[in-house]
Amino acid sequence: MQLMTTYQDNNYPIIIQHDAMTHLSTFLSQYRDVAFIVDKNVASFHPTKIEQATSAIKSNQISHMISVEGNEQTKSFSVYESVLEQLLETGITRNTCIVAIGGGVVGDFAGFVAATLLRGVDFIQVPTTILAHDSSVGGKVGINTSQGKNLVGAFHRPKAVIYDLDFLTSLPYVEISSGYAEVYKHALLNGESALSEIEAAYPNKTALSELNQLDDFLLKGIETKLNIVVADEHEQGKRKFLNLGHTFGHAVEYHEKIPHGHAVMIGIIYQFIVSNLILDTNYDVQHFVDYMQKLEYPLDVVLNAEFQPLLNLMLKDKKNDQNGVQMVLLSEIGKPVVTHVDNTVLKNAFEQLQNLLK
Repeated sequence: MQLMTTYQDNNYPIIIQHDAMTHLSTFLSQYRDVAFIVDKNVASFHPTKIEQATSAIKSNQISHMISVEGNEQTKSFSVYESVLEQLLETGITRNTCIVAIGGGVVGDFAGFVAATLLRGVDFIQVPTTILAHDSSVGGKVGINTSQGKNLVGAFHRPKAVIYDLDFLTSLPYVEISSGYAEVYKHALLNGESALSEIEAAYPNKTALSELNQLDDFLLKGIETKLNIVVADEHEQGKRKFLNLGHTFGHAVEYHEKIPHGHAVMIGIIYQFIVSNLILDTNYDVQHFVDYMQKLEYPLDVVLNAEFQPLLNLMLKDKKNDQNGVQMVLLSEIGKPVVTHVDNTVLKNAFEQLQNLLK
């Protein structure tokens, strides 16, 4: 399956299939230098795939290989500086392509390297996790700071996204469940029927572990994101909808050091509570708690958490403005809205969340 962005210019393909790596050489032939930034774990589990990637380099091209850890510590100034220095030391020119092979962390990091190296070089996303089906599309790249997640970054479109589904065969359940959060988020944005369909397909951990029908749901998720980001590339309007669950989720992720998708699922429950408080909705929040517990998400990490540190992180969210915290809420399933939320409401919702989980 191949999708294509529909911007006015500089469009790029998204190739989603088993053995998609065979397409890589098509996009690399024009460059003098090709720099692979690869997750060490991916290289360990899929040496044949990495060899397949490097074999796409022709004899007249220069290849560089940089391995990084596939965790949030990679998205730091120190690793960023180290990788830049390694590449600049080789004498690369702007006729360079960065190839990111890894999950969302590696894609964000390598994309930011590409966006800033020599004031910008091309890059290609090769996502290797379920979670990265979301982050690899749309051109948002960046790194973290001591103040929070993704607070330094850029909008830098890839030249292609090559999603080789063979990589997913080695994922542990923690990666499956983390990635599923973004797939589930897209279903919430698409409406009641999409939500019912995905919950029926994956009612518990056993079903989700088997990954049946995953290709179909990944495609729907990518199409959902693509339709939004093409309409609002720089997050001035409806692209903010993709942050459903992320305002509180990012705070929990950063403070509690849990996987991104696990924190987003907690953030999704939290936004349902906030919605009931200020939008006069009547969501059965217990349904979502029960569902996520069946999938064995670590919801209890917030039981012993304190509100103030999480609020401090939410106050630094990049969606905010002079009026305070902005959150994406669902006025009904499939109908997201962006609204300001008062700190007292945020605290009330936090207390309700803790009570639900006791």
